[in-house]
Amino acid sequence: MQLLIDKELNSHDKILKPDFNSRTGRELLVFYLQTKFRQILAYDRRCAAPIFVEVNPNFIANFSKRLINNPHKRLLIGITGESASGKSTICKELKKIIEQLSMPVSVLSTDNYFNDISQLIKEYGSFDNLRDNGYDVDAPTSFQLDILKEDLQKLSVGSDVKIPMYLPNGTGISVPHAQEVISRKIIVVEGIATMYEQVKDIFDVKIYVEAENDIRKARFINRACKERNQSEENALKHWDYITSAGEKYVKPFRNNADLVLNGNADLKYFSKILEYIHTITNNFQ
Repeated sequence: MQLLIDKELNSHDKILKPDFNSRTGRELLVFYLQTKFRQILAYDRRCAAPIFVEVNPNFIANFSKRLINNPHKRLLIGITGESASGKSTICKELKKIIEQLSMPVSVLSTDNYFNDISQLIKEYGSFDNLRDNGYDVDAPTSFQLDILKEDLQKLSVGSDVKIPMYLPNGTGISVPHAQEVISRKIIVVEGIATMYEQVKDIFDVKIYVEAENDIRKARFINRACKERNQSEENALKHWDYITSAGEKYVKPFRNNADLVLNGNADLKYFSKILEYIHTITNNFQ
């Protein structure tokens, strides 16, 4: 991928920067981006561990129409996948590259839109007791999807928002309007709730991240024990819950995704793809 980046930077055969305010300019830009995206896919297919598992055959055409016909709307990218599939890790790498390259991107997680269940946790004594008594943590009804939808709609038209902050410390507390999210040109939203029915159609690009179950399980247990101070016994019990919930609520979306990504791909390779995308969108004559 570095070879493609160097070739792009050193090329003398560059197009004049299109006038994005004109339809003709946008059509030229879209044709250029289509060519480059197909180049990325061709390169990726030759890799030992490709990051693109599947690409919806209608994605390029649909995305092109969106860029041409509605250029002023912010670009909303939704990233979902089962727990420990790698979506959060990919977004962390994305944030790092954003900072390095000063890309106009904002990133937020739907985990912040969990309902406030602090009172329920007090009644049952702990989050684990609440779960064990049938509370369906990952169900669509366990999220503030109405607020998420409203926030995404505001971001899409250029308005900054203050989103909730769910505290991942076992208290179940959700603090309203706690974090500011700036409406930049690209809004990336990750989390299992990203593609739930109430909000999925807001997104311009829908991405599903997947990884093998044994890899996901090892990640999940390690994270639960080391980062969240859970016992291995309780982590395994919660793993059983999330695998069942993932099959029910998250996995069905895979067939409707624009892109299916390998959640176990090399992050350095992923970062180079992002760097190449940044290069081709900013390297006009």
